[in-house]
Amino acid sequence: MNDYAGKRVVITGGTSGIGLAAARVLVDGRARVLVTGRTPSSLETARAALGPDPVVLAADAVTGIDALAERAAAEFGAVDLLVLNAGIAPTGTIEDTDPRTYDEVFAVNTRAPFFTLQRFLPLMPSGSAVVLTTSVSNAKGIATTSVYSATKAALRSMTRTFARELIDRGIRVNAVSPGPIDTGILERTMPAAEARAFLEQGAATNPMGRFGEPEEVARAILYLGFDATYTTGTELVVDGGASDL
Repeated sequence: MNDYAGKRVVITGGTSGIGLAAARVLVDGRARVLVTGRTPSSLETARAALGPDPVVLAADAVTGIDALAERAAAEFGAVDLLVLNAGIAPTGTIEDTDPRTYDEVFAVNTRAPFFTLQRFLPLMPSGSAVVLTTSVSNAKGIATTSVYSATKAALRSMTRTFARELIDRGIRVNAVSPGPIDTGILERTMPAAEARAFLEQGAATNPMGRFGEPEEVARAILYLGFDATYTTGTELVVDGGASDL
């Protein structure tokens, strides 16, 4: 088990799925952790899973940025790792996607990470790191995911430019790119039958014959955040080989 004692970590979208899995590993490693979420049930799940010491904060990814930064400053003083993981993944054909959905997905998935990082920069010393959550869909043509995939492609581009801009400050910026991971998000965003069919098809076509676990992506995030000290601007794909095999 890695020892993250004293490390100060903020994870947006940290109350479920990949974010919560990363928070659990960090808490077990004695890090100081603040996670955000906006769904009451996931907030309660996170509080039960993480125990009393981590800060579990109800926060909207788009409108709650200033309050989040102020809370992190009050709790930690500075931040060693910022994980920009909050996102939404609605699906829809070109014909079915309305302007409101389009704007919401871009606001949550791209605007929020951009301005969260902007707001947190004064809290991030030399040697700190940022990890963004992208997706293998940023480089693939997956039907009904055009808007979501476009936001993830934007995050991949931002990762490079953020890394270049911040390299002289000693801040590394990388991205983790999950493939088919069983986080439960599909069941919350698709009809049950459609979600099951998608999961079964994904497992059947994956080179490893299965979906990944949130903990497997969490380990990649923490590797980029703490261990990959000579790595910046890159994207680590965690997809069971689906992109390359």
